Amino acid sequence: MSSWRDRLNRMGGKTRFAVCRIFVHLAGNEVAPLLGVLNRAAREAIDAEGEMQVLGEGLVEICEALLQSDLYWQSAANEGDVFWDEADAGDYVSELFTDSAQRYGTALELESDTADGEFSLPVTQNLVVILTVAYEGEVPALETDLASISALKAGLKAIINLHYDNKLRAIQVHFSPARLGDMLTQEQLILNFPELIPL
Repeated sequence: MSSWRDRLNRMGGKTRFAVCRIFVHLAGNEVAPLLGVLNRAAREAIDAEGEMQVLGEGLVEICEALLQSDLYWQSAANEGDVFWDEADAGDYVSELFTDSAQRYGTALELESDTADGEFSLPVTQNLVVILTVAYEGEVPALETDLASISALKAGLKAIINLHYDNKLRAIQVHFSPARLGDMLTQEQLILNFPELIPL
């Protein structure tokens, strides 16, 4: 994946930055517990005010949970770009953040007919996790088509290694639905995540 421009920039001593966004769609009754992992990581990130070490640890936990849930993977997609200027990479991260944040989300609505004091929350059958990372250097496992189970596993493991190698420069995690009780229907999945490719 090395172009002549890459080689020139390398010879000029420029730092290579890459930005990668991965979508993972899981389906089945057993995907709901992943929302707990995702929400816990989100709370810890907020409490740490975006401190990269804490964000990275949360990202590792999420990647490990996804790897352990590979039986429920249904589809995936990825995209990204390479930059030789950190500000340009930052602009692209912001652009992806805005796009990810505008994807499907719902508000929790509970039925009011709970006179007996009991209620139950519907359990979603679909979950989409969106991971966006910016890193220094070159990671072939992330800079390829990840729409196969083996490639996706290699990509998630590569993200874990980036954290331990201290090469991550930005981390974003989005997921849909955002909390227990919210639902992501098949129609919403197709409408809001058209890039997903069956695994």
